Amino acid sequence: MLPDTLQPVGLSVRADARATGAARSLYPATLALLVATAALAPAYVVRWHVGRYPTTLLEAVIVLTVAVFLVESARSGVAPAWRSPLTLPAVLFLAAAALAVVVAPTRTAALGIYRAYMLEPAALALVIASVVRTPWQGLLLMAGFWLGACVLSIANIDLVLRTARLHGLNVHGPAPSAIYLSPNSVALYLVPLLAVAGSVMLHGISPAGRVAAAVFVAIAAPATIITFSRGGWMALAAVMVALAASHRRRWWLLAGLACVVALVVIAIPDVPHRLLLLLRSGDGNTSGDRLRLWSLTLSVVSHRPLFGMGLAGFEPTMTPLWKGDTTWILYPHNLALDLWAETGLLGLLSFTWLFVAAGVVSWTCWRGGSPGWRALHLGVLVALLGILVHGAIDNPYFKNDLSVEFWALVALTWAGWRWGRRAAISGSARSA
Repeated sequence: MLPDTLQPVGLSVRADARATGAARSLYPATLALLVATAALAPAYVVRWHVGRYPTTLLEAVIVLTVAVFLVESARSGVAPAWRSPLTLPAVLFLAAAALAVVVAPTRTAALGIYRAYMLEPAALALVIASVVRTPWQGLLLMAGFWLGACVLSIANIDLVLRTARLHGLNVHGPAPSAIYLSPNSVALYLVPLLAVAGSVMLHGISPAGRVAAAVFVAIAAPATIITFSRGGWMALAAVMVALAASHRRRWWLLAGLACVVALVVIAIPDVPHRLLLLLRSGDGNTSGDRLRLWSLTLSVVSHRPLFGMGLAGFEPTMTPLWKGDTTWILYPHNLALDLWAETGLLGLLSFTWLFVAAGVVSWTCWRGGSPGWRALHLGVLVALLGILVHGAIDNPYFKNDLSVEFWALVALTWAGWRWGRRAAISGSARSA
């Protein structure tokens, strides 16, 4: 009997096919709703009230997906797949965030953040880990994310090009953005999805999946570039270099990537101008304000290190103290500082544990997991790298779409480890 890391590709594919049939019979409606939820992640901007209760289109479809999953689980008699190396850090993070609600200056706002950024994405992750059992289903889930992100990308590209034609593009300030309130939000959402798509395009074994991934990259990569988000450019560069380095033709890919960068700089003169603003003082250089904000945040949070400022507590706490750019929306502009300030020390440590555990699972399975899953595992690993890079100067988590995206990627890599290993063991047992 062969270990799961040495299973022949054909054997793994047959085992995946059997698992696909079983999963479809157990959760057909839930799987369809998961794909719809992924596509509608940017639709959190569609908001309304039910009485005094604020909600969004994204929240409504998440609640519906979880409800249908519970019904289908009860009918099939199958318990949710909750046991994993990621469960304990996830539970600790949710507990830390719940405690942050208690100490928050405004509990109503804190409860809204907790519901939208923690509870609902974590519940969706549990559904993904239980329902997505084959590489094809994993690709289907990602195709949902790619579809919604394509709509966002095309809308943004159209707006930026129309603005440029009217000579209204100003590199000293943020680029125009459609759907989202800022272009940086677009880059924060697109880069992790580009990481997964790039991995599938380079390493996927499904021709249809590779074509879908390539189409998404062709649309979303230019959309990310013309956000003129310097943090987005840093994260995109890290993602593309990591993906190129993962391939056996890495030197050709790295050379091609260098050519593409050169063409972008030549074709879009605003790109180097935007980068050069970092070397100048004044309009367009936000480095000074970031450094002052980080210093002030550290000073305040050091006086309350255990509990921080509570969820939704950063802005009301810092506004009276902030002497920098008054047009900024006040948040720490750093993932670690934001987690510490809003969820306390336990929140920072448990999120770090969850992040590292997801990276270890992704790396392990990329190196020796089920062949059909390996591209997705690498994609999640590189997506985590992109989040880490962008998180150095911004926050790639505290937003409806970003939190859903993060938990979905974590759940996807865990699903690949769990179900990929089971499919391989099942296939080897049948062949023995």
